[in-house]
Amino acid sequence: MSSLKIKKINTALILCAGFGKRLDPITQDTPKPLLKIKDLTLLDYCISLIKNLNIEKILINSFHLKEQINEFVNNHNYNIEIRVIDDGDSILDTGGGILNLIKDTNEENFLVFNPDTIWNIDYTNEINQMIDLYFNQKFKNMLLLVNKDLSFDKKLKGDFGLENNLINQIFKNYIYTGCQILNKSIFKNQNENNFSINKIWLSLI
Repeated sequence: MSSLKIKKINTALILCAGFGKRLDPITQDTPKPLLKIKDLTLLDYCISLIKNLNIEKILINSFHLKEQINEFVNNHNYNIEIRVIDDGDSILDTGGGILNLIKDTNEENFLVFNPDTIWNIDYTNEINQMIDLYFNQKFKNMLLLVNKDLSFDKKLKGDFGLENNLINQIFKNYIYTGCQILNKSIFKNQNENNFSINKIWLSLI
């Protein structure tokens, strides 16, 4: 039997703290992750994909209408360990929210999802390929992007350029899908509690 240890990601993060302002006013009463598409919430879709990826644990951050997020998770049995962690007295933005979720864990690598996307198991192969590439290339941060020409909304602006699998800020033809893999070490010089993950991305670029 081979003694090689297969590298895998054990924990996924779902970012559920935001106000969902782009969907105002419906998100004034319902947090965006709990909005339904075909009788399932956006959070349902995301959790189902994570389970299909054989992830062992999910950490969810909360702030806006956090009681509803907690109640929803407590009332559903997904047969996977899920913890909801409050951002605290003020919302921590994407970077601060991620850092707050992972600071007390022993894990080093995490899958991170924004539940804005209608995730489903059709993404499984792409994300597994992404995980393999992440470990094979010994990356510290990796984003799942899509060519903006494939978007139904032709008004969308791109977020990044892409050349030789490296993200740049030139010719922004690619849109961030809301899925990334990151290593805890990319936050080692981060002294703020409230910051956007864009700050980390731009620094790495």
